Amino acid sequence: MELIFTLQQLPDAARDFIKAMGDNRLFAFNGDMGAGKTTFITEVCRQLGAADDSGSPTFSIVNEYLASDGKPIYHFDFYRIDSPQEALDLGAEDYFYSGHLCLMEWAERIGDLLPEETVEVSISELPDGSRKIEW
Repeated sequence: MELIFTLQQLPDAARDFIKAMGDNRLFAFNGDMGAGKTTFITEVCRQLGAADDSGSPTFSIVNEYLASDGKPIYHFDFYRIDSPQEALDLGAEDYFYSGHLCLMEWAERIGDLLPEETVEVSISELPDGSRKIEW
């Protein structure tokens, strides 16, 4: 499935993504630096009722937000991870198997550590500046 959006369409795109999530809880967002991974995840969190202070966890690796239903949302940024072992040391598997929503940037850096049921999401910038999201 794919969506094409501009910044003005971002809330609608996030709502469409949330509807399509189903029972899936693990999402690996792939895309070039600046493609809009953090921006899109921030809007998904906002649409789920999380506080507006969500942003990239580049330095903390994982941020936790509470959705309006009181359930946690885990937002990972594995950009600074050098090996899957580092992610294990941080307890990544505990988050993955918690049953809570995990939204992960740069997940390719942790290799085979991702559970099989992880949904791959690709965000790419088109020549006109809009973004294409595929999952």
